[in-house]
Amino acid sequence: MFGRYTTGPESGGEDSRPAPGSPSGDLYSGSAMTDRLIDLRSDTVTQPSPEMRRAMAEAELGDDVFGDDPTVIALEQRAAELTGKEAALFVASGTMGNLVSLMAQVPRGGEIIAGHGSHSFAHEAANFAVVVGASMKLLPWGTDGRMDLDAIRRAWRNPRDVHDPITSLVMLENTHSDSMAQPLTAEYVQAVGKVAHDGGVPLHVDGARIFNAAVALGASARELLAPADSASFCLSKGLACPVGSLVVGSRDLVWKARRARKLLGGGMRQVGVVAAAGLVALRHGEAGMVDRLAEDHANARRLAEGLAGLDGVRSPGDIAQPDGGAGPLDPTRVVTNFVLFRVDRDRAAFLAALEARGIAMVAFPHGQVRAVTHHGITAGDIERVIGEVAEVLRGTAPIPAGDPAASAA
Repeated sequence: MFGRYTTGPESGGEDSRPAPGSPSGDLYSGSAMTDRLIDLRSDTVTQPSPEMRRAMAEAELGDDVFGDDPTVIALEQRAAELTGKEAALFVASGTMGNLVSLMAQVPRGGEIIAGHGSHSFAHEAANFAVVVGASMKLLPWGTDGRMDLDAIRRAWRNPRDVHDPITSLVMLENTHSDSMAQPLTAEYVQAVGKVAHDGGVPLHVDGARIFNAAVALGASARELLAPADSASFCLSKGLACPVGSLVVGSRDLVWKARRARKLLGGGMRQVGVVAAAGLVALRHGEAGMVDRLAEDHANARRLAEGLAGLDGVRSPGDIAQPDGGAGPLDPTRVVTNFVLFRVDRDRAAFLAALEARGIAMVAFPHGQVRAVTHHGITAGDIERVIGEVAEVLRGTAPIPAGDPAASAA
């Protein structure tokens, strides 16, 4: 079943939507499920390009735990070059990238300053507590995905008070998902880095989609990560690789992260077979996957423009569009590849009806629906999605204002 941001049971009972292809009544009638699903749940659903598949099949391999897989070595060198760091480490996932970065820098009992709803806090199985043994001091985000600089300064604990944890690291997320994937500018990251370093602690950037931020801002990843002591970025999202992320930082940081990766069981052997796709993704220009992210951003903006004109689609509210959630969706909030919105319909039924028409979106926090554009989604797909959403909305009755079903998970 599609339609949820996270897997597993949710509070509020079991999902009652019919399985794809099952009898479902008038709500799910209309255009038949096509053979090709337009999957907008996430940019993690991307498929590797033909060039990636060829590179994977032909990759020169070694044993990465021994440090002699030439394809992995080349990928790590490329990642370090692009981000302006001394070294890099290939890891299995963005979650592992964030976790080993924290393990390398935060002592047991230390505290991490991060934003409410940050991915490391909300969506990585509390690994900062379970594995690192750290706590998090959570600060509110602004509508641009930023924590207030003065609030960060005030969040420092008193190291001379035995009751307090020790402030040990500041973490940012770029792009920032809950704000409709707003990119954080180099100037802001520089300012946060100064606050962190003035306080004697490192800055970690969860840069899962750092290249989306770079393309949207017309900057380089090197500029956006210059103040960061460590950063992670994903190959398996907009860059369309099948698996993998990179951790970048100083040689000492990367050595500690490598030890942490081994502790977690993350050492991989002939892993050049998947690292080869990353080398393709990180090529310059049209040969790679970075520049083409602009297409995803344009498709997301067009989707938002189309949805904004539909009766039944409204503002996502919260920090994604800070208008209280009562107005229409504002397409100008879409600057990268996320489109967040609400519907004045039963959300689960809305998502199931779209699924029956061959379109997958996902329920997101704050009663929102999320659609993410990515490699493999065309401008024609976007027009079809707009039309199908319109049909689903026409075929369903609005939920009265205040009815909890409108924002139920």
